[in-house]
Amino acid sequence: MNIHEYQAKELLAKFGAPVPAGHAALTVAEAVEAAKKLPGPLYVVKAQIHAGGRGKGKFKELGPDAKGGVRLARTLEEVEAAAKDMLGNTLVTIQTGPAGKQVNRLYVTDGVDIEKEFYLALLVDRATGRIAIVASTEGGMDIETVAHDTPEKIHTITVDPATGIQPHHGRRVAAALGLSGDLAKQAAKVTGALYKAFLGTDASQIEINPLAIAGGQIQVLDAKVGFDGNALFRHPDLMELRDETEEDPAELEASKYDLAYIKLDGDIGCMVNGAGLAMATMDIIKLNGMFPANFLDVGGGASKEKVTAAFKIILSDPAVKGILVNIFGGIMRCDIIAEGIVAAAKEVNLAVPLVVRLEGTNVQQGKDILASSGLAIVPADDLGDAAKKIVAEVKKVG
Repeated sequence: MNIHEYQAKELLAKFGAPVPAGHAALTVAEAVEAAKKLPGPLYVVKAQIHAGGRGKGKFKELGPDAKGGVRLARTLEEVEAAAKDMLGNTLVTIQTGPAGKQVNRLYVTDGVDIEKEFYLALLVDRATGRIAIVASTEGGMDIETVAHDTPEKIHTITVDPATGIQPHHGRRVAAALGLSGDLAKQAAKVTGALYKAFLGTDASQIEINPLAIAGGQIQVLDAKVGFDGNALFRHPDLMELRDETEEDPAELEASKYDLAYIKLDGDIGCMVNGAGLAMATMDIIKLNGMFPANFLDVGGGASKEKVTAAFKIILSDPAVKGILVNIFGGIMRCDIIAEGIVAAAKEVNLAVPLVVRLEGTNVQQGKDILASSGLAIVPADDLGDAAKKIVAEVKKVG
């Protein structure tokens, strides 16, 4: 789960991170009132969407010459004008794709005189099983660009979970950022605060870009925070920060049934159990000349309700011209899966070709149920056969 910048900063501030004053706004009037609460005379108006590159982004409705989603304002009138430009309009950035995202929230912060920008992030290093601190002197830039062009400017420091964060970690971060004296102490303190926030919230990512020197002080000027969805049951307070308007409606609906769904650009819907099998299914569809419309993993406990929900979600995509069901009945029996498929196909009045490949426990009983269903279900013997058949069926109906 991701949260907005203003939410991330409020959260990090609770753990002791130095964050400039700022206030969220849902309307133009609220944006102006937010600016009035700040010292001024410089304000920063930021569009709040779950995507990076907002400053370089463009609003669809404003034309190519309009400013992006992060703007400086020196008067309340300029704050008002920026808010009017942003709220309700669609911001397209390098991370949103061409569709962009509608801006429904703003963050008005106190403007600061930036002396130097840095990059600082905490991530999970899966190779070592540790939290990794990533630091770079190249703040304010896309870290991917820095990694590609000047990888020597990125420093990674891992923290042993047995010891946790130690003073030497902070000193190493300060050295990586080229800081000394009081600024080095501040950088170490910020690193410690971010580490505590990472552990305390079960975060999966905390990215500060930029971390800056402003007025002789280290400050968090932008923050991106994401959480481990599997740990959110421990954090009902964090769940309240979820902005469902930022999520794909189909993916949001899938999460209600514990389905892993990601929409893609193809025209063959996939319903599979197991992430590895799902990826193999998508690959073999492409190998046969067509493209998957989605990734959908129903998991090991595919009940009738989950299968029905999966069919409905797949068919909510108007691009879907056929569905391939690929189930390995290990934990679940194939006959139970087959009953769910038949019931779901009847309930949703399935009107596109359906190819089903079953394997595993009670596979013959499952195939018999599909064959006697009276539905136009095309059986398949193996994954290669299934992919060829669904591609042929889709091409047959045009």
